[in-house]
Amino acid sequence: MATPSRRRTDGPLRSILVAAGLAIVGLGSQQVTTIPAFLLDSQLIYAPAQASIGSRALVLILGFVGFVLVGGLYLAVTDRGWSYVDLRTPTRRDWGYVLAGIVGSLAFYVLISVLVQFLSLPTADNSVTTYIGDDQTMVLVMIVIVFVFNAPTEEFLYRNIVQKRLYDAFSRPQAVVIASAIFGLIHFPVYAVLSESLLATAVPVAVVFGGAMIFGYLYAKTDNLFVPIAAHAAFNAVQFGLLYIAMEYDLETADPSTSMLVELASAAPL
Repeated sequence: MATPSRRRTDGPLRSILVAAGLAIVGLGSQQVTTIPAFLLDSQLIYAPAQASIGSRALVLILGFVGFVLVGGLYLAVTDRGWSYVDLRTPTRRDWGYVLAGIVGSLAFYVLISVLVQFLSLPTADNSVTTYIGDDQTMVLVMIVIVFVFNAPTEEFLYRNIVQKRLYDAFSRPQAVVIASAIFGLIHFPVYAVLSESLLATAVPVAVVFGGAMIFGYLYAKTDNLFVPIAAHAAFNAVQFGLLYIAMEYDLETADPSTSMLVELASAAPL
């Protein structure tokens, strides 16, 4: 946590604007950091699912590296330094929150799945699925990427930087809600591009917001970045695990409830 001398006295509006700006720049940074991968393999542009596994893994990894660069640059420019990063060895209490986070995120995931099925809601695709295609091996690679790159970098920027920045002007519960709303809203255009309707866009955005609320709560309660990272990684690993099983056993043609879970798993955010 930041020491009292480092606390800022920004008003609510400025804090929200700074947090939103960091979130937007973080997401936009992926367009820059992934350029080397596209230059090395142009097939990533025209037929990403047909590119080599190495190329597909590289473009995804470089995208997550962008989060670290933006967060690191912010720490340097504001003189907060890397001591601002709340990462430490988890205690027994922390592990309890990790477990609660995994259970909570999966319960939320199931709830959304049931609602999608019951209301026959459409869902937008995730851009990550364009790199997976029907390649089961790439799904397994994604599980590794989730643990090593995705969860650590995303939680670092959007929880330890964006959410923590909001602590200067808001209570922790308020900061969690605001940071989660920002995180959901910046994903709206990402899903809108791949969606056929506003409703189809709203479903994955709701999943993004809900997941951010859960992981943000874990961070706010523990002040240990390891906790949301572990819960986030496990949550996404389960999603990709479902996708792998669906491909292995052709569950997309199974009963409606199973097919819907598969669809949401493939569309759910990282």
